[in-house]
Amino acid sequence: MASIKQFQVTFDCAEPERVARFWCEVLGYAVPPPPEGFATWGDFDRSLPAERQGAAFACADPSGVGPRLFFQRVPEGKVVKNRLHLCVRVGTGLVGKERLATLEAECARLVALGAIHVRTLYADEHNESCLVMQDIEGNEFCLD
Repeated sequence: MASIKQFQVTFDCAEPERVARFWCEVLGYAVPPPPEGFATWGDFDRSLPAERQGAAFACADPSGVGPRLFFQRVPEGKVVKNRLHLCVRVGTGLVGKERLATLEAECARLVALGAIHVRTLYADEHNESCLVMQDIEGNEFCLD
């Protein structure tokens, strides 16, 4: 049996392009070029039937290492906690006050982009500190 080497993370959301561009800023991802024959993604979007316009958007790791992120419009809003969330690893290898300061600095940057700081989970005898956040549509993620 072949092993899978690549995967995509898909987000259900109300405004795919807006949420995709937020995650580009968080992760340093980029929007890929529009399909051949279109100067911009807006041109491509306008070529679609009205009901499909604005229905999806994607971004990718420019280095090709991280997974592609795909954002699809769904009619229902978010009502419960995510069953899956991203952990944005900004404090890897750091401990104590240095780790917490790094997490808090990144939190401030992301809050300026529209994220919400939900709570700080402080280090204990088993785990280092992490911050629970929400993106611009309320999807939970952690700064780890």
